[in-house]
Parts: sequence; C-alpha cells; structure tokens
Amino acid sequence: MKREEVYNFSAGPSVLPEPVLEKAASELLNYRGTGMSVMEMSHRSSAFMDIFAETKAKMKAALKVPDTHEILFLQGGASLQFSMVPLNLCAEGDTADYAVTGNFANIAAKEAGKYCTVHVMASSEDTKFDRIPAQEELRLSAEAKYFYYCANNTIFGTAWNYVPETAAPLVCDMSSEILSHPVDVSRYGLIFAGAQKNMAPAGLTVVIIDRALAGHERAVTPLMMSYQRMIDKDSMYNTPPCYNIYMLGLVLDWLETQGGPEGMERIKHEKAKLVYDYLDESRLFRGCAWPDSRSDMNITFRTGDEALDAEFVKFSLANGLQNLKGHRVAGGMRASVYNAMPMAGVEKLVAIMKEFEVTHRV
Repeated sequence: MKREEVYNFSAGPSVLPEPVLEKAASELLNYRGTGMSVMEMSHRSSAFMDIFAETKAKMKAALKVPDTHEILFLQGGASLQFSMVPLNLCAEGDTADYAVTGNFANIAAKEAGKYCTVHVMASSEDTKFDRIPAQEELRLSAEAKYFYYCANNTIFGTAWNYVPETAAPLVCDMSSEILSHPVDVSRYGLIFAGAQKNMAPAGLTVVIIDRALAGHERAVTPLMMSYQRMIDKDSMYNTPPCYNIYMLGLVLDWLETQGGPEGMERIKHEKAKLVYDYLDESRLFRGCAWPDSRSDMNITFRTGDEALDAEFVKFSLANGLQNLKGHRVAGGMRASVYNAMPMAGVEKLVAIMKEFEVTHRV
C-alpha cells in the first residue's frame, strides 16, 4: 500500500506528523548546509549543540517548565526510569507510594521493590485495570518519599482525569500522553516519558525533574543512572540520542502549528469522542475502560468474541488500518490516536467499524 492509504494505530513506535517526516527527509543528507546528516554529527559540534539547545528551549516553552526544574534527554526508555526513580529518591528502608493502574505501573512497582518499601496505595488489578481510582480511594502513607503513578495506561486504555493530591512529591510516567494537553509541571517532582508515542522515534527518554530532588542518589547508583550527574553534564555524560533529539525539535515545531498542548487537547478530545460515541451506541463493539477513566490516546474495545475480534483485525488490515490488535496482555483491539494521528484516520476507523458491524451484528 502507499503511505496515503495507511493509518498506523500502533501504540509505539507510533505515527509521526507527515510534515515532520518531510522536513527530516529534506535535511537527511545535508543539514542546513553542513554537508552532513544529523545522524553523522559529533554531539559536541556547534551544529548539534545548537539543535540540542533549541530543542530543550522548545520543550521548556511547550510545557511551561519552571526554572526550578531541569529537562534531561536520556536513554533506556521509560523502563529504565522504573529503577532510576527509587535509586535517586529513596534511601534503603524508605517507603514510596505506588498506584498500580496498569501493566507498566505494576512493573514499575515491582522494580522499585528491589530498592525501597513499596506501598501499593491503590490498584485496579482486580477488575483487569479497567478504571482509575478516585482521590478518596488513595490510601497514602505519611512517610512516603514520593507518589508514583502512570498518567495514561497504554495497554488498558485508561487515564487519570485528575492530578492526585499528596504531600509527597509526584512522580509521573507520562509516556503515552505527554504534549497532548497542558501540564502544571510545578506540581510534579519528576515527570518522565518515552519519546516513541508523541515526541520522536524510539530511543529518547525525556525527564523533567525538580532539581531539589537530585543529588541524593545511593552510593551504589550506576553512574549513568544519577539524575544529578546528568544535570551536571546537561544530558551529555555520554553521546545522547542525537537524531531523536533533532526529531523532537521538529515535532515541537509542528505542535506549535497545532496550537501547542492547549490546541492539541481540543483536537485529541474531538478524535477520541468520535470513537467513543460510536462505541457507546454500537451493538457489536464495546469499550473496555470505565467511561470516567477513558484514555483519549489509547482506545481499547472488543466484541466479546475472540474469533470475531481476530476477524475484525484482519478486516481492518485489508482496509489500510494498521496495528489495531490489542496487546497480548489485554486482548481485543486498541486504537492509539496520538497527536500525529489525523482526524481522517479516526473517521476511517469508525467507518470500517460500522461496515464490519453491518455484516457481523447478531
């Protein structure tokens, strides 16, 4: 199929804005007259240092990051942060609060248990992660060094529609929703996000940390896992993921043309509403998440019949809709409608679902 005939609903690596890809392609062999690709540049060169500084400034502006916080461009994915957070924020014997509302939050809690006492203060595992607990359900511990939660649960299609109130610093995995809405960064001690959903190709991890939390890592913390070291070296203790930082800069330029996170919040609601409105009236498909916990980024649904789900996935592929099969942990279907997914793709998804329902509804 041609690119214009395909819509990629992958949960990550995910669709990138077409203008970004076109700009990157035009500069691939010769970046702004340097005679080199960004892929080939020294990370210490003046050309790349300009890219780095510009991208960091764009990220700071997009999320209105206060001067109290540092932006880091790291590697290792969000999964490495599962270990970095407790190693840097907890001493041996300290307690941390974790909300376990999905697969990755569950993994993060288990990983943190190697380094500190994990207090699971809320969980939706007993109902297969189909909802987000309300503020009054959070059983916070007074001695917690931080409160950890995953803002958007990619696999199960749920999202926190509020920022938890807690005395401990907030630590948040925003991998699946960063840049899709405004964020009051000052309320967080630490935010991290893998780039491969809303920011850039896989390989870059963005960390935004309150500097007051850095510098307290344990002595056994590996040198590449110290937030303070990365702050001191401006993310360049070793060679950073240069090309992905460049791509993030292009995505941030594109995001500005969409009205920034404020404009994207409106757009994402419109896209998600189109799908959820259909799911709520469909006699064949049903949404998996509770209505008040639904994610605008990852929409999970099923027919209730695994064979029919598989048939729909096959039907969608034949019609140019890629990667709608649900995660192996959850089954069913999942449509990831990240920032770069155009409305036309969402409209085609709903049209294909309606067409399938006409011929398969009982």
